[in-house]
Amino acid sequence: MIEKDNMTIIGATRGFGRWIAEHLNDNFNITITSPNEDSLREVAEELNVDYNTDNVEAVQNADIVIFCVPIEYMVETIKEVAPHAPEGSLLMDVCSVKTEAAEALMEYAPENVEILPCHPMFGPRVPSIERQIIVLTPIENRANTWLDRVKKYLTESECEIVITTPQEHDKYMSIVQGLTHFSFITLASTIRKMNINVKRSRSFSSPVYSLMMDMVSRVVYQNPYLYYSIQKNNKETDYARKTLIKESTYLSKLIEDGREEDFVKNIIESSNHMDEREEALVRSDKAIGMLSQKANILTKSIGNEVGLKDLYTGNTHVGTVKKVTSKFVILESDREIELKLSNIDILSAKEVFEWKKANIKLERFHLSVEMPCQCDEKFLIKMFEHIEGVIDVKIAERKQISDSMTNFTFEYATFNKEDKEYVEEYVKGIGWKIN
Repeated sequence: MIEKDNMTIIGATRGFGRWIAEHLNDNFNITITSPNEDSLREVAEELNVDYNTDNVEAVQNADIVIFCVPIEYMVETIKEVAPHAPEGSLLMDVCSVKTEAAEALMEYAPENVEILPCHPMFGPRVPSIERQIIVLTPIENRANTWLDRVKKYLTESECEIVITTPQEHDKYMSIVQGLTHFSFITLASTIRKMNINVKRSRSFSSPVYSLMMDMVSRVVYQNPYLYYSIQKNNKETDYARKTLIKESTYLSKLIEDGREEDFVKNIIESSNHMDEREEALVRSDKAIGMLSQKANILTKSIGNEVGLKDLYTGNTHVGTVKKVTSKFVILESDREIELKLSNIDILSAKEVFEWKKANIKLERFHLSVEMPCQCDEKFLIKMFEHIEGVIDVKIAERKQISDSMTNFTFEYATFNKEDKEYVEEYVKGIGWKIN
């Protein structure tokens, strides 16, 4: 058995720290910390990991320490914990602002402890680490042993790794996060100040507007304190915000002054600056077309059973498609339910089958059939499994009734009582004699 490394996660009762504890639990011996002992104990029991309310004590035997506290507490927490890290261990942080965290790790971590600031470019809503981007910002001569190990682990986990410096990270994050968040938050604030009914506006919306409003809603729905911390603590975002405001004022003035050519010229120059323009069109077309594609698939399924997963609640709904509009689908099972097309995934036939098997009470029956003695049970089971409606089957009893004949009693399950008659007719149809 391969011995697992000990990992201590500082701040893991919610958010990304909890996500790490949950998703890396199979690969590491996890200990989580938090000053709130009640919630700490509750999360530890739920995830089946160790816990400790004392950060310093929690790292005594750690091979890896990951700091997952809010940005404003990151430097203070590193200062408290890093000096006590065991020799040869690795200290990492998952802060979305890297320069200050990296400087704190360099200042407070002993020379015999390695450091590797990082930034996972995803939030705690993603289902797994696969196909996610992880930014690593190694400091020269401070991760000589652990860097390759971390890269190997992430590569084997099918992550995409980006290597950069803390300073370059913060510059690009001022655009990727800072400017994007600020733009969407400003747009939401403007719509609110104009007293626009967002739901009503969607009645007039183009696919681009619908997609944009979904992204705006996604941003403003999540942690506003985190957004403020990113804006405040990444010094590069100040320049990005001021440049955005300056350009907004300039473009607005061009329109007010009737300077059409200058306005058009600005757009063309900006378009030329953007790379992957054709790829961007393809990607956006695909995103926009997804709603139409769902509507088309579900329209063809009217009157048939489908399975839909609500991406917002995580609930699965299985029923008959009753009606489809440009924005909604109405599903009928024990009751009618209306779901937004933008909020659902359509399940495959196999996924629907597995869901029904796990969530619907099965109807169980016995069927006795007279067969030649030399019949192989494996092939009898396989043949029975291929009967439409049969969920699972086993041979409950085998009794020899003569030198040449055996009575096999099958125990099988279906979703519906009505399937029993079909199964018996099928068995008769292939020449089996029912007792």
